[in-house]
Amino acid sequence: MSNNHSAISERNILCLGDSYTIGEAVPQENSFPFETLKLLQKNGYSFTTPEIIAKTGWTTDELATAIKEANLKSKYDIVTLLIGVNNQYRKRSIEEYKTEFTALLETAISLSKQGAKSVFILSIPDWGITPFVAQDAHKRTASQISIQIEKFNFTKQEIAAQFGVKFINITPISQDAKNDSQLLAEDGLHPSGKMYLQWAKLLATEIEKLFLKK
Repeated sequence: MSNNHSAISERNILCLGDSYTIGEAVPQENSFPFETLKLLQKNGYSFTTPEIIAKTGWTTDELATAIKEANLKSKYDIVTLLIGVNNQYRKRSIEEYKTEFTALLETAISLSKQGAKSVFILSIPDWGITPFVAQDAHKRTASQISIQIEKFNFTKQEIAAQFGVKFINITPISQDAKNDSQLLAEDGLHPSGKMYLQWAKLLATEIEKLFLKK
């Protein structure tokens, strides 16, 4: 017997971001976009390969430029947006982030088939708990970094609420790496496949809720 939703034609997904979206330091199939689709496919949802516009080190303005250059022609069933850690790392202002992230979100919504309701924002992970803090060029402490990330995420969540977009808080999962080194990749900074899978479970749950709504 076939699943009701398995008969629907293949859906597509666009993932916008930085190193956390491409899955820096892990195989592509262990990145959160690919893990999310694997979870959804297990439940009978059919997807094309994720379209990803993301690169390690990108800030909000660099992502915006890349989206424009990609000249996307189609719209997507799902759009994810995870960006901001490099704004924080480079000591860019919250005000600048607010302006640029808002513009990015408006773009994401315009690329979504269902507008705001099929766009998902993921919070910025807290790299303040990683061993990489010792290599911070700006010599910030772990607590300083964590506080800054929290401020960026607060701004991000406010913008999400303003536009009626689902905000998925993955930051607590990233903070679990303080007591579980298996949640980090070998570079001591980026998530391992184990952590990405946890993010994917949260995201897949929210996507499935959207698909099941009548």
